[in-house]
Amino acid sequence: MNTPDDLVVITGGPGAGKTTLIEALRAAGHACVAEAGRAIIRDQAAIGGRALHEGDTALFAEVMLAWEMRSHHEARALAGPVFFDRGVPDVVGYHLLLGRPVPPHVSAAAGLFRYHRRVFAAPPWPEIYTHDAERRQDLDEAERTHDAMVEAYGRHGYEVIPLPRADVAARVAFVLERLRR
Repeated sequence: MNTPDDLVVITGGPGAGKTTLIEALRAAGHACVAEAGRAIIRDQAAIGGRALHEGDTALFAEVMLAWEMRSHHEARALAGPVFFDRGVPDVVGYHLLLGRPVPPHVSAAAGLFRYHRRVFAAPPWPEIYTHDAERRQDLDEAERTHDAMVEAYGRHGYEVIPLPRADVAARVAFVLERLRR
């Protein structure tokens, strides 16, 4: 069973290369956990649900929290390091982004569901930022999201390490090297 030191989070704002990095880590043979938000958006759109960033944001946050806690539980059974495209403290960041108080149960979850002490944050990167079916935020909101995520992880005692604005191979090498330290 994995310990929190085996569970590594990649966070940041949308469109900064997190998912590309996660997919490269997966291709290199590492266990990875997909981002909750994208899957929830696809599912909610398919069923006409309201748990969306453009819909009921409180419900969206609760569904993301449930998804992230479940993913954490499942990852504990996987072998070796497991890389997460976001984690439980991202839900804290989502509340910060929206400018509302973080509910006590969300803070409690971020304290209980722990990850490696080093969290990697993909900084805003205007040159690669694009919109897609699930990513509708503008660059300003992407930058504010990044800042909220960095604040959320810092509040919960993590060392936030900015990823370099570099090609995916260099980012993979950067993450793996920092974890060996």
